Amino acid sequence: MSRLTLSLACHASDRTRPLLDGRVGIPGVELVPLVGEPEDIFRRALRDRAFDITELSMGSHIVTTARGDAAYIGVPVFPSRAFRHSAIYIRGDRGIRSAADLAGRRIGLPEYQQTAALWVRGILREHYGVDTRGIAWRTGGERVAITLPPGFDVQPLGRDPVAALAAGEVDALIAPRPPEVDGVVRLYPDYRSEEIAWHRATGFFPIMHCMALRRELAERHPWLPLELHRAFARARDLALAELRMINVLRASLPWIAAAYEEQAAIMGGDPWPYGFARNREEVAAMIRFAVADGLAAELIPPEALFHPSTLAEAA
Repeated sequence: MSRLTLSLACHASDRTRPLLDGRVGIPGVELVPLVGEPEDIFRRALRDRAFDITELSMGSHIVTTARGDAAYIGVPVFPSRAFRHSAIYIRGDRGIRSAADLAGRRIGLPEYQQTAALWVRGILREHYGVDTRGIAWRTGGERVAITLPPGFDVQPLGRDPVAALAAGEVDALIAPRPPEVDGVVRLYPDYRSEEIAWHRATGFFPIMHCMALRRELAERHPWLPLELHRAFARARDLALAELRMINVLRASLPWIAAAYEEQAAIMGGDPWPYGFARNREEVAAMIRFAVADGLAAELIPPEALFHPSTLAEAA
């Protein structure tokens, strides 16, 4: 049987490099790796269906799946996860001292559907009791069109949200990258402690991205989604094993062994869980957030986001 030649678009990290450099392969597949920044990958995948296999924003994947026009089907592999209390930035001259002070404010976002923003809104609502519908959300634009029901104050800024923050047009910003703006600080200066406390309360390590493949590709080759899942799980396992190899440090962190032990004490021995069963509750929470945000009309089963062949696979 001839091998399939398929493009693979994703960021480069210790969890993806074994696939990008060929140490891990997919049986029957010749991969053409395309490494890039997630924002560009998502835009090209969602607008142009540019890749066979792609890293995909979970926020956008929920939006498109819920409304029935998703070009990609996911596999429960999550190459990007990040705590997001650290992603809330505030102007120091607006009297904002706590999450409660964000009520009724104008907050900038790169995109309303962005997964980091989805998580922050959900955390503000469910953990801190903030009425997120009472906030004026101002965006830099959307990678795919969204239509919100009445009652949501979401409008484009017509400019970069960081510039709007610097000009005082918004009171705060939710963004995965720190804005270089004088007088802007994090809402939670000791965000690590806040994130650890939230993790202990919820058990979640926020999923940002999943891996996905074009639906027609999965239909033609129904064996492919499961093999993709297994390949990414092997790559992750290699990455985690390297963190524990301290005879010669594989990462440029002198006290990586101590950091690994501390992480295990807080999060358990496997902080990067793949597989549907282990992540179902967290994915269900994301869908719940999307409905509360007006991004999805109704709750969909978490299973709808992923190829059926992968749902029973442990990772």
